[in-house]
Amino acid sequence: MATVAFIGTGNMGGALARAAAKSPLCGKLLLANRSPEKARRLAEELGAEVCDNAAAARQAGVLFLGVKPQGLEAMAAGILPVLSGRGDRCVLVSMAAGWTLEQLEGLFGKRPIVRILPNLPVSVGGGVTLLCASEAVTPEEKALVCGLLAASGAVSELPEGLMEAASGVTGCGPAFAAMFVEALADGAVYCGLPRGEAIRCSAQMLKGTAELLLASGDHPGALKDRVCSPAGSTIEGVRKLEQSAFRAAVTDAVIATWEKEF
Repeated sequence: MATVAFIGTGNMGGALARAAAKSPLCGKLLLANRSPEKARRLAEELGAEVCDNAAAARQAGVLFLGVKPQGLEAMAAGILPVLSGRGDRCVLVSMAAGWTLEQLEGLFGKRPIVRILPNLPVSVGGGVTLLCASEAVTPEEKALVCGLLAASGAVSELPEGLMEAASGVTGCGPAFAAMFVEALADGAVYCGLPRGEAIRCSAQMLKGTAELLLASGDHPGALKDRVCSPAGSTIEGVRKLEQSAFRAAVTDAVIATWEKEF
């Protein structure tokens, strides 16, 4: 089992720390945060230990860096002397959006570095975490990181050049999905369904449909065709969506998020 540490226990760091705590691969769990009280509350929940950044960098076999992108350089400057003084390996796992492996190696040197882009649903174990790794990371180290993240949802390893393209779906997609749920609920409310029930039905429908697609492996279009009866109400709704360029709008939204990165 590995000693695992988190520097930064905000929303995303805290969610992944909870996932790591559930992994049989996690031995000692260390939490460091700019606000020690936040780290202390999470540590009490998980049975972890609170420490400072230097102690996390000194002891961890896997060190998750959960600070905001603009704070990464200052944090790196603080722990780099500690990392350089170690005689063993430490896998750094950065979740800072916008920082490439090359840039991370510029900060930390040619160490084993894993770059991840988790999304909001990791907080309920239903997320997607995109992952790529530097050449210094061994297959065993990569498997260890994936195992520590397993309880947060799916982990998808990609070439780094595709990380931003995928993030337009996984990272930004929850906002688009929430808008879709809200719009479905608005339609149901217009037809007389109470707001709370409308949202619950819409969200559960979306969850169940996603699970069905993942379980079956079917093309989404095939599932759509199964629901659309000839001259039925569903195909009438599909026709309305097509008239409003629904699919084109969603496609353009994903492309816009990708273009924003460059």
